[in-house]
Amino acid sequence: MSKKKGLSLEEKRTRMMEIFFESKDVFQLKDIEKIAPKQKGIAPMTVKDVLQSLVDDNMVDCERVGTSNYYWAFPSKALHARKHKLEELNKQVSEAKQRKASLQKAVEKAKLGREDTNERSSLMKELTALREDKTQLQAELEKYRECDPEVVEEMRKSNVIAKEAVSRWTENLEKSLCARDNCQRSSPYHPQMQVKAVSCKEEAICGHDPETLTSSLC
Repeated sequence: MSKKKGLSLEEKRTRMMEIFFESKDVFQLKDIEKIAPKQKGIAPMTVKDVLQSLVDDNMVDCERVGTSNYYWAFPSKALHARKHKLEELNKQVSEAKQRKASLQKAVEKAKLGREDTNERSSLMKELTALREDKTQLQAELEKYRECDPEVVEEMRKSNVIAKEAVSRWTENLEKSLCARDNCQRSSPYHPQMQVKAVSCKEEAICGHDPETLTSSLC
């Protein structure tokens, strides 16, 4: 046995309106929440949302008295609402017809001079062939783009700039190496400085009297 299909939103709205029309009474939300499920088969959890949708569409009136909201709807109001809705729909239909007529005129005007004649068909074929030739020529031009004088000149300028940049980098590197080498040479731990120190000691030893040197060493 297939499961029973639930009511759609529009069906719930219609059944809830029947509650107001049949009773011609004023209700609170708690009253509707009791009546709608029992008499109209509307799910209790959806009663409040359905009622609010009717209020938003001006199909049900709502007024707050004290701390409670009261809801009512009479057939005369519903009839007036339907008439108003019908007027809006008729207006939309009229505007749509006007737009359609305007578009048809525009289409007819655009067709002028574009009738499907032998001459037009021939011209269209020629236009298609010319477009294909243009595409092919553009592809061939792209192949020889490297031979374009402007492109060659741009490449030459780029090479000059690159060469100047390499020269500057090399010069800076040489200056840096020279500065570092001079710093190392001035250090007492550099080999040249150590050789120089040994030579000075030898000269000092050779220039002293042996006895004096021996006594100083002792």
